[in-house]
Amino acid sequence: MRIVRVWVVAMAAMAVLAGCGGGGAASTGAAAAAASTPVASSSKAAQWVPSRSDTWQWQLNGSIDTAYAVQVYDIDLFDAPQATIDNLKAQGHRVVCYFSAGSAESWRPDYSQFASSDKGNNLAGWSGERWLDTRSANVRNIMQARLDLAVSKGCNGVEPDNVDGYTNNPGFPLNSSTQADFNLFIASAAHARGLAVALKNDLEQIDTLGASFDFAINEQCHELNECDGYDAFLASGKAVFNAEYAAAYVQNTGGARDALCRSAKTAQMHTLVLPEALDDSFRFSCD
Repeated sequence: MRIVRVWVVAMAAMAVLAGCGGGGAASTGAAAAAASTPVASSSKAAQWVPSRSDTWQWQLNGSIDTAYAVQVYDIDLFDAPQATIDNLKAQGHRVVCYFSAGSAESWRPDYSQFASSDKGNNLAGWSGERWLDTRSANVRNIMQARLDLAVSKGCNGVEPDNVDGYTNNPGFPLNSSTQADFNLFIASAAHARGLAVALKNDLEQIDTLGASFDFAINEQCHELNECDGYDAFLASGKAVFNAEYAAAYVQNTGGARDALCRSAKTAQMHTLVLPEALDDSFRFSCD
């Protein structure tokens, strides 16, 4: 998640968006994770990686709408029912499974496995969630178990979130080197299991990490005017999936969403305008 701000989209914005046509579909009528030296990414290739032309749907909360005509679904590793994953794959979709690699969420079934010393400051705006000491061997073992779970559930890839803790206030002396070490550890562990792996946000390190990740998932690069950070990543042929939440995009204020989509298409970036809750209460796709 992007630690920028928390805001609530007005109900009226949902109505505006629900009436939008073109490339996007509203949900109600949608179509068919202690070494000090960075670990080199495994040479074993993921069995599948998204192509730059693949479209996507991102829903982490609520009952999953499986009817979107997209190539890639990004859903929660723990909460998505096995039947939903099986159904999506039977329809020909690829499934990316989300989990937080850099934070401990009190509602997750493996939360008790984190030691007290593993858990740092609270994530601002996210109740029950604390930053993790990503240098910890225990934390890394738990993340490997989560990757094993992804394999057992049939996920094609993973989205490890909160892999930029060093840029926040984690309560540990993390820095760019410790973060790169952890992120490369995650990439290597995912590839060793045949999973594609996304670099989530962490644009500050994309030049260091980009070659070790198969695709990128970004939040708010258009709003924050930083999408050009993905130019080299895109030029290498890798997919970038982007989500935007700003009210101006939701409501298309002054044509803001129209301009957003023109920019996304020019960059060959796949952009969705979504609720920050990622509950599919509304959706607009620039594709």
